[in-house]
Amino acid sequence: MSSDPEPNAPNNNDLSHHVRHEYCHNRPSYRASRKQTAVKAYSVASESRHLLVFGVPQIDLLRELKVEFRRYGTVQLVQNVTEAVKATGSVEVEPFTDVFHVRFEKLERARRAKKLLDAKNFYGGILHLSYAPERESIEELRQKLAQRRREVAFRVPKKQRATVARGDEPQPKRVKKC
Repeated sequence: MSSDPEPNAPNNNDLSHHVRHEYCHNRPSYRASRKQTAVKAYSVASESRHLLVFGVPQIDLLRELKVEFRRYGTVQLVQNVTEAVKATGSVEVEPFTDVFHVRFEKLERARRAKKLLDAKNFYGGILHLSYAPERESIEELRQKLAQRRREVAFRVPKKQRATVARGDEPQPKRVKKC
C-alpha cells in the first residue's frame, strides 16, 4: 500500500460512469428490499478490484481509510486521486471531500467492500464507492475474464462443460411426448 502514482493510470478522461444514480422508488412491493438501492447491473468487465471512493472528508483520513478497507480483505493500494479526478472534469467532486483509489487483492473482496460501505457515514461524509475498471491493466482484465470462465465451468453441469468451453450454445433437452 503505497502512495506512488499508479502505473496503469487511465488514459480515458470520461469518468461519468462514477456518478451516483438515484434510488429506485417505483419498484413493485414484492421486489422492494429493506434498503433503498439504485438499479444498476454490472458485467464481468465492469466489475473490478479497483474502487474509487468519493465523499471522504478532507481531514487527512488516509490511515483510517486503510484500516476500514482492510476489514474486507487484503488491500494493495490506497491513494488520494482527488486532483486527477477533478482534472478530468467529467465528474463533480463535492467541496471539502477527497477521492481515493483503492485496489484489493481479490475481486470478491472489492465487491463485498463496495456492497457494505457504499452510502455509509465515514467521519461525517457519506461514502460513494464505484468500480474503476479503467484503472486495470490489460493483463488484469485477462486474468479476471479467465477466472470468470473457470467459475462458470465449475458451476455448469459436467455434460455441458465441453460446449461452454467451446462457446457453443447448449442444446435444448428433448421432451418425451405422452
